[in-house]
Amino acid sequence: KWPFSRVEMATSFNTRTALADIDPMFLERWSPRAFSGDPLTPAQVSALFEAARWAPSSSNEQPWLFLYAAQPDHLKTYLEILVPANQAWASRAPLLTVLFARRHAMRGGQPNRLYAFDCGAAWMSLALQAHKMGLITHGMAGFDAQKAHGLLGVPEDKFEAMAVIAVGKPGDAAALPLALLEREKPNARKAPEEVAIAGYYPAAGAGAAPA
Repeated sequence: KWPFSRVEMATSFNTRTALADIDPMFLERWSPRAFSGDPLTPAQVSALFEAARWAPSSSNEQPWLFLYAAQPDHLKTYLEILVPANQAWASRAPLLTVLFARRHAMRGGQPNRLYAFDCGAAWMSLALQAHKMGLITHGMAGFDAQKAHGLLGVPEDKFEAMAVIAVGKPGDAAALPLALLEREKPNARKAPEEVAIAGYYPAAGAGAAPA
């Protein structure tokens, strides 16, 4: 029966298998849509963003900016940023955060070529910290970037809206629409040889790397 705990989710229907000796958290972490709706404590919220704060970044620029909603009036505004399909399930998440990326370096003002790369590291840090706390996360590209900037007051010339992230405790998947319920399970990954190649990119037809 739902809701599953983090450990139960990892063992009940997670068929992921590692092909090398890695920490189990990399297999256990995935992106459910079923949230319980239970609020997070201030300490939990602080821990999430503290983990993100210590992510690595080029030249220590730390280009990430997380704006978040954990109160009902704020959550209502943040839900308006999402596309309707995501609003349907994200409305039960007790924490929504928009990840913005600062486009230019703080020192010198030059374009920061690695801002997206660094912000990805901050998001992963938050996601893994959430997992260790027994929480679930789901990152979303389905949102209106202009609304994110307009409703939250973040200048578009300085920041790019990268993603919206839902965080909370696992909930009852049976409450999801059937189409989403069928997808409510960890997914697989590409074969190792498709994502890590020793030496050089193979010539056409000479290897398994994608075109």
